[in-house]
Amino acid sequence: MQKLFTTSTLTAICLVASVALTSGIAQKALAKSKVNFISEPWKLKKKFLPRTVDYTSEEKPGTIIINTSRRYLYLVQKNGKAKRYGIGVGRSGFTWSGVEKISRKRKWPSWTPPAEMIARDPTIPRFMKGGPDNPLGARAMYLGSTLYRIHGTAQPWSVGTNVSSGCIRLRNQDVEDLYSRVKVGTKVIVK
Repeated sequence: MQKLFTTSTLTAICLVASVALTSGIAQKALAKSKVNFISEPWKLKKKFLPRTVDYTSEEKPGTIIINTSRRYLYLVQKNGKAKRYGIGVGRSGFTWSGVEKISRKRKWPSWTPPAEMIARDPTIPRFMKGGPDNPLGARAMYLGSTLYRIHGTAQPWSVGTNVSSGCIRLRNQDVEDLYSRVKVGTKVIVK
């Protein structure tokens, strides 16, 4: 995979964006931007905010069903309902499907990128301590013995997009809610 920007290019973009804020053009440009290099808040599309929805499933309550094409995670509930969360999913070439179980859960997990990710981008850090800037966000639920996780993100604007290396990401407040509702051993279906 080819890098789109060098560190110095990103620094220059950040500086230009900061200077542009003082002009009347900035707010119009920000509304069209796909990347937020400034501290202006992002607005998540309402359809990706968590809500309880009608949901027919033969799976028992407590099961997680992930629909990657629609970019939703459903936590099956009783009486034909589910708690639905907007998610970010694997980008092209990094999607997957299958059935796993949550094998462990962590609050503010540290992150060690797998060798495959380092091979694609040797500039990424080899380790990041848990915290608000960590790519795994506030909570992580590990899926079986795979490299995949359901986790939070320091990039909430990525929810609703195909952006990850196969993990399922939620806004931090949403992953904290989901984390509190599921246990180790929870069945996870990815379609």
